[in-house]
Amino acid sequence: MRSGCGIRDTEFRSGVAESNEARCSAFRSILNPASSILLLAAGLCFAVSAQAGAQKEEVLSASVRSMLQHAVSDQAAPKLAFASQQEAQLWLDDMSQRLATRIPDAAYRFDLLSTVHYEATRAGLDPHLVLGLIEVESGFRKYAVSKSGARGYMQVMPFWTKSIGTGDQDLFHLRTNLRYGCTILRYYLDMEKGDLFRALGRYNGSLGRPEYPNMVKAAWHNHWSRPQQNSSRHTG
Repeated sequence: MRSGCGIRDTEFRSGVAESNEARCSAFRSILNPASSILLLAAGLCFAVSAQAGAQKEEVLSASVRSMLQHAVSDQAAPKLAFASQQEAQLWLDDMSQRLATRIPDAAYRFDLLSTVHYEATRAGLDPHLVLGLIEVESGFRKYAVSKSGARGYMQVMPFWTKSIGTGDQDLFHLRTNLRYGCTILRYYLDMEKGDLFRALGRYNGSLGRPEYPNMVKAAWHNHWSRPQQNSSRHTG
């Protein structure tokens, strides 16, 4: 079985992966490079996940920097990529029920889920994978801050806004955080030629260690996957 981001599920741990060109081609035209501590202070809380890590700041080539800058700069209004409004509503209702114990506000759940779906799909990622990553990284805490300084739902390191953004962007802003997080994960996935295990290791700053990738995979498949993902159209 293949996931929506071009990974053979049965080959996740071995690191063998295939690219899903049909789903990822739009984003690849933009981007295609050759903790358990809890502290409350000033309204911010440290991420409760012991697995919350930190992306490593690296020197980017001019071409890669330019592509990443373009990838995070688009300000188009989020919209869901479904075949019909009914399909979109079914997905939102399903995911909203699963998220209700973590985020009681139904309107905010809708906003979060809509943005996750848009940003993940835009980056050629499976939205359910991104939900699994958010669960592990921040526990769906908007103002989570790790001991290394990573911020928000997807625990994005602040150096990214200086490297590929405007420098003054708020990583606690919902869409900004998800835009950066999905762009960064896509960048690492392309860097690792579709190897999700290694890409997740880079995202968390734990490259080569199995704990974090396996936790994300477990959250993804146990809490956020949907039955139709296992249909025949996703095999082969």
